[in-house]
Amino acid sequence: MIPAHVAEAFAYQARACADLGSPFMAQLCGLFATRPLPDTALRHRIYTWDGDLSPRGASVPLRLCGALHALKLKGDPALDAIYPPHSVDDATLWEAVSAACITHEAFIDRWIDSPPQTNEVRRSAALIAAGNWLTDHYGLPIQTSELGASGGLNLMWDHFALEIAAQRFGPSAADVVLRPEWSGPLPPQAQPRIVARRGVDLNPLNPRDPDDALRLRAYLWPDQPDRLTLTGAAIAINETAVAQADAIDWLANHLDQPDDTLHLIYHTIAWQYFPADVQARGERLIVQAGENATPNRPLAWLGMEPDDGTPGAALTLRIWPENKTIALGRVDFHGRWVQWQATPKGASHA
Repeated sequence: MIPAHVAEAFAYQARACADLGSPFMAQLCGLFATRPLPDTALRHRIYTWDGDLSPRGASVPLRLCGALHALKLKGDPALDAIYPPHSVDDATLWEAVSAACITHEAFIDRWIDSPPQTNEVRRSAALIAAGNWLTDHYGLPIQTSELGASGGLNLMWDHFALEIAAQRFGPSAADVVLRPEWSGPLPPQAQPRIVARRGVDLNPLNPRDPDDALRLRAYLWPDQPDRLTLTGAAIAINETAVAQADAIDWLANHLDQPDDTLHLIYHTIAWQYFPADVQARGERLIVQAGENATPNRPLAWLGMEPDDGTPGAALTLRIWPENKTIALGRVDFHGRWVQWQATPKGASHA
């Protein structure tokens, strides 16, 4: 029998995948929610997981699905024959997946030790828009610090282009071009200039390392090849190593900035994974730094994180020395759409 909390976790993930446009992942997670895993040590580990294994906690469903996708990407013939672009019925899919859970038990068991690290490149659409807004607002070059940076792909957002409403924001020759469904006013054409970029993660990935690149690709969903293409292009231009440390411990030592520079601290679907006490300490640290900000050394804190609202995640910006919070809008978790509501500097409610 499947423990009720395990079935609920996989069912919840199935619904989320359906909402995010992945019928294959919805089908796969739905099978895990209704059919018992083979009777192995792996099943015992998942069914007796310590703590919340749902997407609201450890995201074990995505860990397991990521391990299976990694096996497919590594060339497992049984999975390759039934994974997208193929479409198979539940019985065929379950036969292959359950066999893989037996044959590759040791690989899957090691894989699920670590939480998902999607490093979704399309989230940079919101970062580009926010960067343009900040450049328009302050007119200063930007120093960036990303918390929970994973493989550092979104540290390179200024190298990507955003195309919306027949306008292009970003380099004309960008290899990564993002085209989300956009609603609301357009961001200003302000051309951000990044003078320094830093990132930190508790378990950073090196996109140049084949094993780490596999992990980045495996957490992209098999029936969404456009995400794989974008990630591959982002990996090719990545040039910034991510530091390994607790994000807030690291940030405490990286709040320095030169005069005439804006320091932008940001995170995308990462803050939620920080323990509550770490979040509280991080907020105190950033607010204290904000209190010391000046007009020629401003500070900005940008978060793309889930909240009590819907749809998607809230995109919130706090800036100092003004000590002002600006609701920039809402963003799809995978960056498929942006509901932008911020207006440029000088507009009536900027």
